[in-house]
Amino acid sequence: MLELSTAIDHLAIEDPSEIPRAKVAEQLIELHWQMARLQAQIARRTGVRLP
Repeated sequence: MLELSTAIDHLAIEDPSEIPRAKVAEQLIELHWQMARLQAQIARRTGVRLP
C-alpha cells in the first residue's frame, strides 16, 4: 500500500508536460500494476473472489 501511495504522490507533484511521454506511460503502467496487486491483496484478505 505504501508503494501505491508513493507512486501517486510522485505523479501528483510532476508536471506531465515536462516528462517524456514514454516515462509517463511507464509510470502509469507501474501504477496500474501496483493497483492490481493491491486489489488482489484486499481480495485475499477479505475472502472476496471473482465469479
